[in-house]
Order: sequence, then C-alpha cells, then structure tokens
Amino acid sequence: MNIYVGNLSKEVTDQDLQNAFSAYGMVKSVKVIRDHDSGESKGFGFVDMPQNNEAQTAIQELNERMIKGKKINVNEARPKNNDNRRSNSSGNFNRSRNASGNSDRPFKRW
Repeated sequence: MNIYVGNLSKEVTDQDLQNAFSAYGMVKSVKVIRDHDSGESKGFGFVDMPQNNEAQTAIQELNERMIKGKKINVNEARPKNNDNRRSNSSGNFNRSRNASGNSDRPFKRW
C-alpha cells in the first residue's frame, strides 16, 4: 500500500520515515519529496508497505504523531491523477476561452 505522509518538518529525512514506519512492518520504499532546484523538502513524502494490514496499523498509529516538532498527517495515498484539464496554459482555472484565445468575459479597465 502506498501511504501519503504530509506536514513534514523540513528536517525529516527518508531514514526518519523508514524508522517510524518499520516499527509496524516491512517497508518497501520511502521517499521525502524535495524541490528539484534547492533540494529542500516540500513537506510531504510517500512510504510503500507491501502488507495492507501492516500499512493500516502504521496509518492509525502514526497519524497526528509528532516527528521532529510537527504533527504529521498519514493516510492512504490517492492514485496519481494525470488529468491536465484542471487549468489552461496560463494557469487560470475554469475560465473559458473563445476560438481566438480570448476570455469570454468583458475586458476590465482599471
């Protein structure tokens, strides 16, 4: 089972998560997500535990537990959504555009 771990302190490492989760069973992999440029933690990560019963126990026991000064959030990870329809190329959400690429809304003058 893939487990999402959120609200991580910037100081939490893969090894910290490995240690916390391995107390509840076998851990296949651990990954704290880091910024590509700075290498700084983005404050969340994933733990993969092959046995669902062990994973469920880890989720129940570790959710809202303090690790390195922050109360973490632990739950089953949702499948990755590759649906890119949420936003258009300019990053505006739910704004319709006509054939010329302009918004259907009137131009607002300041």
